[in-house]
Amino acid sequence: MASAVALLLLPVSVPVGGVRFREFLDFGAGVLSLVSLSCSVIWGLFAQDRIFLNTRQRIIGQAVHRTTAVASIAFLLLHITTKIALGHTEVIAAVVPFSLGVTKIAGLIGLGSLAALLMVFVGVTGALRGAFASPAPVAARWRAMHMLAYPAWCAALIHGLYAGRAAKPVFVVLYGLSLLGVMGALALRAAPRPVKRRVAGRLTALFDRSGRPGPDEPEARRSRAADPARPQ
Repeated sequence: MASAVALLLLPVSVPVGGVRFREFLDFGAGVLSLVSLSCSVIWGLFAQDRIFLNTRQRIIGQAVHRTTAVASIAFLLLHITTKIALGHTEVIAAVVPFSLGVTKIAGLIGLGSLAALLMVFVGVTGALRGAFASPAPVAARWRAMHMLAYPAWCAALIHGLYAGRAAKPVFVVLYGLSLLGVMGALALRAAPRPVKRRVAGRLTALFDRSGRPGPDEPEARRSRAADPARPQ
C-alpha cells in the first residue's frame, strides 16, 4: 500500500516542484530508474541461488529485489512525467511505443516507451506472483513473463545512452556499472556449480573474517575447528 501511494504521489511533485528540481529530474530520474532496475535484476538473479546465499540472506535478497523494482517504476513515472511536463515528448509516445517513428530520436524514444511498458508489466505480474504459484504450467508462464525484465533492461540502457543530449560523465559511469553488474550476475548464475562454489568460497574468505568454515570445506576440517582439543 505504501508503495502504491508513493507511485501515485511522486509524479505529482513534477508540476509543483521548482525549476532546479525539474532540471534534476529531467536528467536524473531516468538514470535512477535504470540503476534501480539493474539492482533489481542483479538481486533477482542471486536471491534464488542457494550456493551464494543462505536462507536468511535469500529472504533479504528477495526483499531488496522487490524494493529496487518498486523504486525503478517510481523513478520511471517521474522520468515520463517530467519529459511530458517539459514538452520533450508527447503523451502518445509514452503510451504507444514507436508511435512517433522508428528511426533516429523517435526510435530511441520508442525503445524507452517499450522498456517502460515491459517494466510495468513485469512489476504488476511480480506483485501477483501468488496467483501464478500453481499449477506448474502456470508457474512456468509466470517465469517467462518475469524474464521480460531482461529485454526491458536492454531497451532502457540503449534509450538512456543515446536518447537526448550526450550523457554526463557521472551518468556514463553509472550506466557502465549497471552493465558490468548485470552481465557479471548473469555470468555467475549461468556458471557451472563447481565454478560458483569456488567463487562463493573466495567471497566468503574475503568478507568473513571470523574463521568460520565455508560451505564446501570438508567435514573433517569442520569437526577439528569445532573441537580444538581433538588431535590434529
